[in-house]
Amino acid sequence: MEALTETLVSSALYVVATPIGNLADISLRALHILEGVDQIAAEDTRHSSRLLNHYGIQSSLISLHEHNEQVRTEELINCLAQGQNVALISDAGTPLISDPGYGLVQRVAAAGYRVIPIPGACAVVTALSAAGLPTDAFTFVGFSPSKAGARKRFFESHAGRQETWVFYESPRRLVASLENLLDAVGTDRQVTIARELTKMHETLLRGELGELVDNLRADPGQCRGEIVVLVNGLPAMEVAALDDDADRLLKLLLAELPVTRAAQIVAHYRDLPRRQVYQRALTLQE
Repeated sequence: MEALTETLVSSALYVVATPIGNLADISLRALHILEGVDQIAAEDTRHSSRLLNHYGIQSSLISLHEHNEQVRTEELINCLAQGQNVALISDAGTPLISDPGYGLVQRVAAAGYRVIPIPGACAVVTALSAAGLPTDAFTFVGFSPSKAGARKRFFESHAGRQETWVFYESPRRLVASLENLLDAVGTDRQVTIARELTKMHETLLRGELGELVDNLRADPGQCRGEIVVLVNGLPAMEVAALDDDADRLLKLLLAELPVTRAAQIVAHYRDLPRRQVYQRALTLQE
């Protein structure tokens, strides 16, 4: 077993996971690193200060977010060149997972400096561990788009996945997003909604999508907080290939019509399950 403390590496960037809610969910190693580095780059310094103050960590704290990442990256590269070490943290969880930092990590690695991951909490993995959905394969697809049209296309593009897929959602548009998701995958798809993970009001709602949407409409209080949505993959029997004639007809129609209309025509003409044809149409379109 490795020692509980370690000597920090000079001219290295430490990518440090922090709690997603409960402040106790931080590793001893993470605390040791944060105490020892010369600089901590945080997405929101006011938010991160609460964590650092809670543990009495006084390392220098600077902001790194989507609006200043390019400038800050150059500053931090200069710090590394002078032999300093830097920690990167996000507001919650593992940095770079739908958070800023990609540009920094890429530039640091390209410049020949070490990038050292310090693992810990991640909302995606935390939700998967308790969702009750298959985890042998999964895909994280980020945040759903804020605009209705783009969100509809977003869900349609992922509807044919056979593995469990996961996305983050804003509480303000949770019901609207789930209604778009329902249009794309149907009412009976198994879904888990994980809310406020590791916090006082942690809730996991499991069930068929149509039922969950009805429950959320009736109880808007369940739409509050940080939300992760997990969608069961499409059953293998529903992604079976069409026969050659149906496939050929679908390709011809897709050249002239929207996916939904093309699938409707082929399903009606060939007496095939509409969802099967629709999923095949999405695959052909991609």
